[in-house]
Amino acid sequence: MFIAILDFHTTATDRPTALAQLDGESAEVRAMPGNIAFRVYASRDDQTGVAVVHEWENETAFAGYLGSEAFARSGAALRPMMTGAPVSRRFSAALLETVA
Repeated sequence: MFIAILDFHTTATDRPTALAQLDGESAEVRAMPGNIAFRVYASRDDQTGVAVVHEWENETAFAGYLGSEAFARSGAALRPMMTGAPVSRRFSAALLETVA
């Protein structure tokens, strides 16, 4: 499994627009081959933070997302709203268990 966590900040005024952009792309991203999850979060610590958690079957599937039109659209819309550089942490992980 491949996990990517993206964190970035906007102004408080721009955050709803940033969240709407990501929410608008979510169905397309979730339908991509190898996507397990795509979750968007607004920070509870402040009114400017946004986090996106991706889960993919493997790094190749994630690379497909990075080359997609959805990624390009979101980048074009979000980057001008960011008040600093985004931080993306990427992990290879082994699923030990799913508990329901």
